[in-house]
Amino acid sequence: MSSWDDDESAAAAEAATTDVELLKRAWRNEKAAPEILRFDSPLVSRVREQIQLLEETLDDFADSGVDDLVVSLYQMDLDRTLFLLRSYLRLRLQKIEKYMMHISRSDDLLSRLSQQEQRFAKSCTEIMEKHLEQSVLSKLPYGYDSVTRQSLSSTEDDMVPEPQLDTFVFCKTKSDVGAFQLDDIGEEVVDLVADDLYVLRYKSIKGLVEGGRIDLI
Repeated sequence: MSSWDDDESAAAAEAATTDVELLKRAWRNEKAAPEILRFDSPLVSRVREQIQLLEETLDDFADSGVDDLVVSLYQMDLDRTLFLLRSYLRLRLQKIEKYMMHISRSDDLLSRLSQQEQRFAKSCTEIMEKHLEQSVLSKLPYGYDSVTRQSLSSTEDDMVPEPQLDTFVFCKTKSDVGAFQLDDIGEEVVDLVADDLYVLRYKSIKGLVEGGRIDLI
């Protein structure tokens, strides 16, 4: 089968995937990735609409006396979707809290956040900097009173926590990628085959994750 056929098959499978399954995939990727990924605003909006529809349907069932088994099945579906959405959003907030200063200094990382997350990151950063200034930094000698650097001699923001992109992650290819270079000089090359499992450095495959060609597990 050609790579064109593989791409067509992958596209057809993607089109047939439900929003709940897409949310579960986004949740898995976010949980496994060391850095914050791009917020999928259209998907989250669709899932919220589905949650609202399920809630309205359950209200209608309560008024019309629908069989309890049917009601319980719909309730289970609603509970599962709510859990996934809340967990997905909570994971992202935890990463923002952990890497708030690193994120706030990168336009690329800020662009990955929703508007609400951007406001949250800005608020967290301002509160943290104000707290450190009042409780610690104002009492330190000149040259050691920076939030981001250990001293004036530091050449970079060595006090800002950053995600470890060299972390090894488990991943699964969604289609044939072929020979893929894992390093900058071409000494590490792996043949990525559809539906195979791999353990690779996240930094090497982050482009494939962002492009939707590989899922983290």
